[in-house]
Amino acid sequence: MNPPRSSFDIDNTSVQPGGRDQCELPISKLVTGTQVSLPVMVVHGAHDGPTVWLNAAIHGDEINGVEIIRRVLERLDARELHGTVLAVPIVNVHGFVSGDRYLPDRRDLNRSFPGSSRGSLASRIAHLLMTEVVARCSVGIDLHTGSGHRANLPQIRADLDDPGANRLASVFGAPIMIHSASRDGSLRQAATDAGATVLLYEAGEAWRFDEAAIVAGVDGVMRVLAELDLFDPDGFDDTSVAESAVSRSSSWVRARRSGIAQIDVMLGDHVDKGQTIGRLYDSFGNRLGRITAPIDGIVIGLSLDPLFNRGDAIAHVASVEKGQTP
Repeated sequence: MNPPRSSFDIDNTSVQPGGRDQCELPISKLVTGTQVSLPVMVVHGAHDGPTVWLNAAIHGDEINGVEIIRRVLERLDARELHGTVLAVPIVNVHGFVSGDRYLPDRRDLNRSFPGSSRGSLASRIAHLLMTEVVARCSVGIDLHTGSGHRANLPQIRADLDDPGANRLASVFGAPIMIHSASRDGSLRQAATDAGATVLLYEAGEAWRFDEAAIVAGVDGVMRVLAELDLFDPDGFDDTSVAESAVSRSSSWVRARRSGIAQIDVMLGDHVDKGQTIGRLYDSFGNRLGRITAPIDGIVIGLSLDPLFNRGDAIAHVASVEKGQTP
């Protein structure tokens, strides 16, 4: 007979097996003296299993992940769970409250990992997440959206050369999974260096709930948790999931001239190299030129702003293996 499972202790909170609780990890105080804390929900399964973290809003304006985590938590039953889920719905609390992608000092939190307890505000938040959450987990899913008035097709970014990451990326079931090297200072890089397997989910746009992106994210997270045996997949319907397209390279379409764009493609569309995907006009309505696809592939990102200066990114196209569809 196995010994009873221990409680999960974090900060001053102790969560018993088969239970859930929330805690707030102190970050700092505002100039008013108000405490700012990192919110963490712990779902501690009644049965042994892996510990997995979910996080969203590392960039304060990326809210789709917040809703994805809410819906995932709603579907988890700690009494049936084999393992533990640590959910951090809002990492960049300052940016989330102020409606800003960055922190008050304009630092990008996702360039500040693994952080330091004595560094900048960004560095301290990164260190807190790493030591209190990531260090206790074997797998993590980092949820993001597009930025700068751009929308992204639901996609998983991971090191597809790592068998564990490749397996989980495939199970997630996003329309496309992209082999992507981690950026220095990112959560994915720091967590990978610490020994965790990390998936990064990109979908939708900033400051707007995208139902399709949210549903794809919730279903993908649940499939990954099922693959890790955190719960019994019986009754979990994933039969409609198509095989993800795989990409190992991509290219941005940039404006060759300044102007107002009319875009003819949508996220997920297949394009051929040289295909017209839009046109640029000046303010008098005179056509300035065509916008063409730089490679064969799938449109995985689009700017939502029709005004472009020369060199601005218009669309992101990922090459995929021949015959693949999202």
